[in-house]
Amino acid sequence: MQVPVLSGIYADAKSDFRTSYPVNLVPVPKDTGISNGYLRTADGIVLYANVSGLDRGGIVWQGSLYRVCGEALVKINSDSSINTIGSVGSGGRCSFDYSFDRLAISSNGRFYYFDGTTLSRVTDADLGSVVDHVWIDGYHITTDGEFVVVTELNDPASVNPLKYGSSEFDPDNIVGLLKVRNELVALNRHSIEVFDNVGGELFPFQRIDGAVITKGAVGTHAKCLFAQTFAFVGGGRNEPISVYVGANGGAQKIATREIEILINRYSEDRLSGIVIESVEQDAHQNLYIHLPNETLVYDMAGSSAVGQPVWFVLKSGGDADQPYRAINFVYAYGKWIVGDKLQATLGYMTDATFAQYGQPTGWRFDTALIYNEGMGAIINSVELVGTVGRAATGQQPSVFCSYTKDGLTWSQERSRSAGLRGDYAHRMTWHRFGVRFGHWLGLRFRGVGMTTLAIPRLEIDVEPLNA
Repeated sequence: MQVPVLSGIYADAKSDFRTSYPVNLVPVPKDTGISNGYLRTADGIVLYANVSGLDRGGIVWQGSLYRVCGEALVKINSDSSINTIGSVGSGGRCSFDYSFDRLAISSNGRFYYFDGTTLSRVTDADLGSVVDHVWIDGYHITTDGEFVVVTELNDPASVNPLKYGSSEFDPDNIVGLLKVRNELVALNRHSIEVFDNVGGELFPFQRIDGAVITKGAVGTHAKCLFAQTFAFVGGGRNEPISVYVGANGGAQKIATREIEILINRYSEDRLSGIVIESVEQDAHQNLYIHLPNETLVYDMAGSSAVGQPVWFVLKSGGDADQPYRAINFVYAYGKWIVGDKLQATLGYMTDATFAQYGQPTGWRFDTALIYNEGMGAIINSVELVGTVGRAATGQQPSVFCSYTKDGLTWSQERSRSAGLRGDYAHRMTWHRFGVRFGHWLGLRFRGVGMTTLAIPRLEIDVEPLNA
């Protein structure tokens, strides 16, 4: 019997069957000849540079990578050397955008621009505290959470107090701004409004009638550009928080029930500080949602291929029980360069290893349920088919298998070798499995290591007890 591996099923304490998403394994819907999809280990993280403080975000401008690390705006060169430009003060994640000749940075309410030579803070009293900002048609557009403020044309250091706008559909605060197809998108907590540049002497942006989404974002960085539109984590008034993609003047939910459960474990106060970002890897457009304890990833291409949402989970640590460390993905110099949530370093993503900063990383996945029409059965053997024999010299990787008959409790694990280096014919087989079940059975596999692995197939020898 072949058992699907792309996602699993478990039963919870409420007697509800739920989807189980693989951890640190990327589900790839693809005909391999022996299956209709496979799991592969997520990309590893390799050290790129040591920096002066925790990474607070970055951007590529004029072909170079700029990031804020600690209080410093720095230029990261292709050889990983670092040039410090100046200070933007302390605070949380920064927002970035740029015009033709200026890079703009907002940091903890302050607004700075860099012209390639000098880093300057905008001190115009009419600017107010800057929550977020974008650049459109020569204007730097900011928000203080209540109003939309437009700087003078091609002059981000000057603000006209008459050039104020507001988002008025719902009396809630503006949490962030986006530029989508050269339109201004103002994301409030419970609504989203779209503005177009119509010119005019004063505030040049006019609200587009009917272009209102009755859902909003939970925080400033809980939104990003995604797949020619935008994605956000939030919801409408008196609704649970979910994940949406803007579509045809509305919002399409892409979260599953299980993803919503994971998100709504956190209070809105904790969710207000989350970061989401779009990352394109191997022709797949992925949406990364960095929750406090894990990172959820939505695969748009995979979802389209199978006709239902494809998600997986990223964690750190040998037991895959720590929050995922990588954040603030910026594609520069032919690689995805990332910040680190724990230490003052930058890394880059690579599929050459599964390790994170040289440390072994754990993975796990659950299977779909095995059922024999209620007649009972015994499992004689289990074989996990994968790309074995790729371990580093001296490493002896193992894979662990456990089972459940109720969805709540799991058996003691049984280990098997994943093959020494060069042993490409090795088989990950549990002979004489000898597990009887009356109704249904679920399996769980996990491993830990530094070596990449792909798993296309799971074969189980099931013998009926009552023919």
